[in-house]
Amino acid sequence: MWQDFFFYLADGWRHIISPGALDHILFIAVLTVVHVWGDWRRLVILVTAFTIGHSLTLVLSVLDLIRFRDDWVEFAIPCTIAATAAANLLDMRARSGDERLRYVMAFAFGLVHGMGYANAVRFMLGEGQSLAVGLLGFNIGLEIGQIFVVLFVLLLGSLVTRVPGISKSYWMVAVSSCVLAVSVFLLSARLPF
Repeated sequence: MWQDFFFYLADGWRHIISPGALDHILFIAVLTVVHVWGDWRRLVILVTAFTIGHSLTLVLSVLDLIRFRDDWVEFAIPCTIAATAAANLLDMRARSGDERLRYVMAFAFGLVHGMGYANAVRFMLGEGQSLAVGLLGFNIGLEIGQIFVVLFVLLLGSLVTRVPGISKSYWMVAVSSCVLAVSVFLLSARLPF
């Protein structure tokens, strides 16, 4: 059992920390870039909302309770990235009450991202392996990878904004604009129609 757990944990880590996981990395980065170290509570809630949504559809998809066409899921994922980057650029966080909207967006977009990994996990699970152990290990590996991305973005933002002339808002706008451009490119490459 532990051997299976650690296998899937490592696989979950690889799924987030690899060149093939660019869309997942971009989403976590664009969620994080509007925050600083002092916002850690809000950031934990935000990433946890995403993880809960992600885990929910991953489980439902692997159990074959829901299924969507892969081409539509792969198209929807960069849509979530573009929407989050656009929300950053509109500075939703500056208006009172909108932080809750960001939590709802993170949860809803997590639902979409979870479907993106369902087929990979479904095919990996071998005969006689525990579904619960596999999913738990995979989700924990993903979460560790997401925490790594969050910490990297916070550290990089902290270092960059120490440079004279580069404010926190400039950093957020620059990163969000770059992520928006990449997500639009991904959208155009993944048109399902």
